Amino acid sequence: MPSDFAFKALNRLHGAAIAISRGKIGWTGAKMPVLELTTTGRKSGLPRSVLLTAPWQDGERMALIASAGGNDKNPAWFLNLRENPSVTVRTADGTKKMNARVVSGDERDMIWQAAVSKFKHYAAYESKTDREIPVVVLEPEGR
Repeated sequence: MPSDFAFKALNRLHGAAIAISRGKIGWTGAKMPVLELTTTGRKSGLPRSVLLTAPWQDGERMALIASAGGNDKNPAWFLNLRENPSVTVRTADGTKKMNARVVSGDERDMIWQAAVSKFKHYAAYESKTDREIPVVVLEPEGR
């Protein structure tokens, strides 16, 4: 499992590819849309950005899987949005304010199964940890 340092380094390289190409490359990864999620740091109060894949979409809504590659700890971006669900999302189509909502029950199961059936690596991540991997739905603000 990659270390936090490795995840951060890969994220910086990915962000650089998007910037250098002026957005022409880097907006897909593992056949999923890529987005830049900006949260408010729960300790610092400062903006924190990370590039993530969105394995499920329904219109303007999209889901994130807080897998952290199967790590036993939730990723920092998840902890941040749980504290402050107002986030900014940048995609190849532009930037918008969104609200994040951690889903549970039938809604979580439906999205999780859709993600796992299409992208098998999520099942592998699940097998590496005892925690239930959180599923987050992003919805445009005001909806």
